[in-house]
Amino acid sequence: MTARAVVAVLMIWALCIATSAAAPASSSDHKSNKTANTFVITIDAPDAIRRLIEQHIEFPEKPFANEAKHAGFQRRVTQEITELLHTEGYFTPATHFEPATANTPYRLKITPGPRTRVASFSLEFKGAIAEETPENQTRRAKLQATWPLITGKIFKNARWEDAKSALIASVMAQDYAAAHIESSEARIDPEKTQADLKIVIDSGPAFRFGKLQVEGLKRYPLKLLQQRAGFRQGDPYNRDQLLAFQATLQNSQLFNSVDISIDNDPALAPAAPISVMLTEAQSKRIGIGLGYGSNNGARGEINYRDFNFLQRAWQLTSLMRLEQKQQTFSTRVDTLPDANQYRYTFGARIARTDIKNLETLSQRADFSRIRVTANSTLQYGINWQRESRQPAGAPNTTVKALTLDLWWRYLDVDNPVHVRKGHVSDIRLGGGSGHVLSDRDFLRGYARHMRWWPIGERDVLHIRAESGYTLSASRSGIPQEYLFRAGGIQSIRGYDFLSLGAREGNAIVGGRAMVTGTVEYIRWLTEKWGAAVFADAGDAADNLRRLKLNLGYGAGVRWRSPAGPFGLDLARRHDTGTLRVHFSIAVAF
Repeated sequence: MTARAVVAVLMIWALCIATSAAAPASSSDHKSNKTANTFVITIDAPDAIRRLIEQHIEFPEKPFANEAKHAGFQRRVTQEITELLHTEGYFTPATHFEPATANTPYRLKITPGPRTRVASFSLEFKGAIAEETPENQTRRAKLQATWPLITGKIFKNARWEDAKSALIASVMAQDYAAAHIESSEARIDPEKTQADLKIVIDSGPAFRFGKLQVEGLKRYPLKLLQQRAGFRQGDPYNRDQLLAFQATLQNSQLFNSVDISIDNDPALAPAAPISVMLTEAQSKRIGIGLGYGSNNGARGEINYRDFNFLQRAWQLTSLMRLEQKQQTFSTRVDTLPDANQYRYTFGARIARTDIKNLETLSQRADFSRIRVTANSTLQYGINWQRESRQPAGAPNTTVKALTLDLWWRYLDVDNPVHVRKGHVSDIRLGGGSGHVLSDRDFLRGYARHMRWWPIGERDVLHIRAESGYTLSASRSGIPQEYLFRAGGIQSIRGYDFLSLGAREGNAIVGGRAMVTGTVEYIRWLTEKWGAAVFADAGDAADNLRRLKLNLGYGAGVRWRSPAGPFGLDLARRHDTGTLRVHFSIAVAF
């Protein structure tokens, strides 16, 4: 397909999406879609009241057969409207019916009256939380201060119920697993349009975590659960810790189902048992996949996982991936996290690449210590690799390196699959010494930051900035992993994959310096489909002085797939005008 044809397809596709999104939805309102002979009732009320009534009250579509039917309709609608408006804080509504005439339709006039507002609020406590300790005083004051229906606020039944639910949930979240609302009262004075609110909460005793009572654990040791709990027996009860424990087990892939709860019997509060109901997943799994990416071309892979390697609940992962530009075989073993959430990983990899006239064959072995929390990952370790390079038009070389590596990542996003707000930062530092199993002294640093801002209700602004530099007298003797190339998805669109770097013969090889950045604006036209415009810039070269501003820009289509956002982009290389199609799936963290 030519570049112009691709442009035409994308333009037609985006136009179809925009047209479908902009087309007005057909109304299902019986009052506006009927013929001239259909019975019509006109509602005369403020817009918000009218919309509420049209949404919740059913009206007849035919004239009343007799006066009895008409009177029954008036009684029903009056009662339903009164009850409906009560939930919105209108306790003195007036309803008036005007039958149709030869020149006017049937008219329903509603006067909602003044809205009721909160006049006072009383919050009382019983149980352990009522004890006069500094901690309890601070907590009671916080609960009182965060109550939303304060004096002067409009009273709505939904707000009242939501506020009570949030209040008792806040009390139960820490220490008081058996807390409950002993009584609640909303006294309404319709004449004064005032509501006096009162709640009494009985916290019950303060709870502490007891022993784990586990059902369904057959293959793995109890120690596995105890290490991942995040709390110890005797610690004060905290609901967030319990939920985090459940999420950790669910995400471990060791179990098909996990249900964790505390026994909230007040008699057991000093050491409340923790019930853990599990269904173990198959420990050995084989996966096969096919795909295509604009960076590496067609792809096929097979992977094998053993989640109970050596009967120690360690995870063994073996992968064979065949791509047009890269072929990889790797195997890795991950241990269980310890009490401080540190785990060890060791593995080996053989990889062959053929990208931009540079063929490489590398062997690597590594050992690392990793700590993963809700928002961050810290990894440090040692690895050794040997790499054979065959650049077209230049001599073949073989390099070796024993390196120490440090990698830190911080992630804070609203949704890891479909990000709308948040940021991700990466910092990596690694190097080797010519005195210890390496061909050259070098130190490599790399940093990347990505951020998303929501714009309005639908749009998203995304920026990405990355830079890297390898400190060394020369790039020779350094494996490609510790040098830099740029171009392609998640780099500079409009340029071929890893086509920017240092030149060696007829090949593009890694250089010692790299800077790239992205600005992208996404407009979600529907819940699933969106359009994007973007600009990428940067370069990779052998030193900072040789870096140039290579610019690529374009537009694309976005689709929220179950696996993550799918992107199809058409990018233009600024210096030559060359058009290139890129597509990817999922956010590349």
